Amino acid sequence: MRNLALVLAPILALGALAACTPAAQDPAARYLAQPLVSEIYTADPSAHVWEDGRIYIYPSHDIDAGVPEDDLGSHFAMRDYRVLSMDRVGAPVTIHDVALDIANVPWAGRQMWTPDAAYKNGTYYLYFPAKDKDDIFRIGVATSASPTGPFTAQPEPIAGAFSIDPAVLAANGEYYLYWGGIWGGQLQRWESGAYDAAAGDSDLGQPDAPAIQPRVARLSADMLSLAEEPRRIAILDENGAPLLGGDIERRFFEGAWVFQRNGVYYFTYSTGETHYLVYATGDNPYGPFTYRGRILEPVEGWTTHHSIFEHEGQWYLAYHDTQISGQTHLRNAKITPLSFGEDGSIQTLTPQRD
Repeated sequence: MRNLALVLAPILALGALAACTPAAQDPAARYLAQPLVSEIYTADPSAHVWEDGRIYIYPSHDIDAGVPEDDLGSHFAMRDYRVLSMDRVGAPVTIHDVALDIANVPWAGRQMWTPDAAYKNGTYYLYFPAKDKDDIFRIGVATSASPTGPFTAQPEPIAGAFSIDPAVLAANGEYYLYWGGIWGGQLQRWESGAYDAAAGDSDLGQPDAPAIQPRVARLSADMLSLAEEPRRIAILDENGAPLLGGDIERRFFEGAWVFQRNGVYYFTYSTGETHYLVYATGDNPYGPFTYRGRILEPVEGWTTHHSIFEHEGQWYLAYHDTQISGQTHLRNAKITPLSFGEDGSIQTLTPQRD
């Protein structure tokens, strides 16, 4: 027994030491931030601070629809939107009632993916992608007198807009709509200027050609239509050359989010299958934008999607992972502080410890 005790003593001591580490005491401690809510699954959080000073988040509302997983994201079969709000980061989060249901969007068929919102002259605008009755992703808009809805959808999608991931930038008295996502987001099917189903569901297999570019257009005064033809957004390398399709650690995949800081426009996005959030900078809303670096290393889950906002003098990154469910299509939104260098560079964040 004494010999056994001598053998076990160091093992037990190591176990006790391990039990004292933060990760062992609380598995959640390995994460940079904790989920905003656990009652529902939320992802792709588009965060805004409106005139009342409160933080409003417009996320995707993940559900388990029983759809088999595939590379086109068919298992992301969301059907409505719920708005989250809070007085400040770290304060209690309110989950508001359904803001918009696909049953109330006349033109939509399925898959309500990442939305964004804007505010102008007393009206809140919710921009959202959904597949129409022909299974083509379009972008629609809905309006409300309240930031949390309910929102009333326009009877038709926005003419000239397509694909997924709408994001709105308010700058210099104008509003700009950004959009696009390849693979399941179908952006590659619009390279000819019209929808081409034969284009397939990849990045066209041209690794040595310039990467597929996201789109931008200024919104009309009524915020319900485009005021101009969509423009392609050039994302350049350090030498001023377009990023190539094969540069999968830097080229655009989906999830554009644009903000302005100290006169610089930051075009931020997801690289998709390499799972990075990255950024490029320019001097106007249309670009070109020059690649600068990473914002967030890969999260747990297939990819990530985000927003960046300022509240009470602090900048924040809103993003998601799969901490709660461990399943790709059931995600949870999070928020963490974001830091900038004196040169305007963004400090790279690591979302979890190994």
